[in-house]
Amino acid sequence: MSTTHTASPQPAGRKAGRFLRSPLGWMLIGMVAVGLASSLVSAGGVVAVLGAAVAVAVYWAVMRHVAHRDVPEIAKSGAVTQTLSGAVIGFGLITVSMLTLLTEFSFDERPGNALSIVASMAAVQVGAAVTEELLFRGLALQALEKLCGSWAALAITAALFGGLHAANPGATLWSSTAIAVEAGVLLGAAFLWKRNIWFAVGLHFAWNTGLGLIGIPVSGHASEGLMTTTPTGPDLVTGGEFGLEASIVPVVISVLIAIPMLIAAHRRGNLVPMRRGRR
Repeated sequence: MSTTHTASPQPAGRKAGRFLRSPLGWMLIGMVAVGLASSLVSAGGVVAVLGAAVAVAVYWAVMRHVAHRDVPEIAKSGAVTQTLSGAVIGFGLITVSMLTLLTEFSFDERPGNALSIVASMAAVQVGAAVTEELLFRGLALQALEKLCGSWAALAITAALFGGLHAANPGATLWSSTAIAVEAGVLLGAAFLWKRNIWFAVGLHFAWNTGLGLIGIPVSGHASEGLMTTTPTGPDLVTGGEFGLEASIVPVVISVLIAIPMLIAAHRRGNLVPMRRGRR
């Protein structure tokens, strides 16, 4: 007489635990948690910087205790150097773009305390750069890499980054496409090259802060910087009301920067092949 055994269903708690430890699970948990911390950024000033610090702590907790992985990408060692290196590239991108388009804008000095303007804008942009990089490069890109490889993850996160800017003031299909390339692809390439969040944060911060201080809208949001800058050339060249991010010039320059970054990432063995690393 034979006895058949049927597999007992897994307890709901065990299934939930397996999901949370999966790339999709810890990505979603992390995005919600870091997203909540990022709400402090909009307050500006010291609160914005505090929001960035809270977001980093939350990211560390999710990665360590939910994803059960180390977080070398936010290591304190070398953080300042990596941030400054990224900032050099970000400011360089703005400088080259603006020098190319100098005759396409008019500039007027804006009244106000320069130190106060710089400090206020820098605080907000620190918060924005840190939280957005943790969300898109730290969580989304790394989780998607485990599911579908680096190239697909880069394409998906770039498209998401551009798409989320579609609701910004003055946004168009072109502006979203431009941001997907010059921000989504470039920042993703920067992370894949260095495997360091601070490098991407430095680049992101420098780009946003530089634009804001010049007085050019940042992703459609008006900037009260050190100058008032008015586009006088065609929108495709200047970016129009949306800002320089919708200009064809930084799009081309960012691609020229991203390509060698991706080549270097490949040579370093930093790119995850399709479907590799499911664990």
